[in-house]
Amino acid sequence: MSLAMIWPGMGDPTKRKKTLRFLAITAVIAISVGVASSLIQGQLSSNDPLKVCINDKDTQFVISATLELYVDGNEADVPANIGFEDGCQKSLYTITGDGTIYAEWTEEYPFEIGHFLWSWDFPIKDMELDKSRVLVNGKESPHFINELLVDGYHYRAEFTSKDYDASKDADFMPPDL
Repeated sequence: MSLAMIWPGMGDPTKRKKTLRFLAITAVIAISVGVASSLIQGQLSSNDPLKVCINDKDTQFVISATLELYVDGNEADVPANIGFEDGCQKSLYTITGDGTIYAEWTEEYPFEIGHFLWSWDFPIKDMELDKSRVLVNGKESPHFINELLVDGYHYRAEFTSKDYDASKDADFMPPDL
């Protein structure tokens, strides 16, 4: 008796040949599907303004807006040079750290404040979305981060993080008499 394990379908030489053939065909199909989906995804995103570099594009649509960002009641900086990586300039970017956002594309495109946050890698998943809000020119937006960027508008995003302890903001001491 042999102590070596015999895998199902590998004991009989005829079954072994059929099993190996089946595994080879399955591997070829899986690799083909993977390569084809990668090529299709690449073609579909080649004109996506949120994913491509605009260095060599003739951008006719250019807007700028300002963003104030608050996290847990504290003002957070919008850093300079968002949207610039390895010689690639993205369509949503900042140049300075003053909160001015620029959006450029070859034609008019419905850029949203959320697109900018996504391109910046802002940790939106770490925020309590039901306790956060976006104000546009001083008025709360019903669209939250889906609010469209409009040239010259001022946006104020107020986020509350999931690990924020609101009790730290309250003073439970009795008032001075």
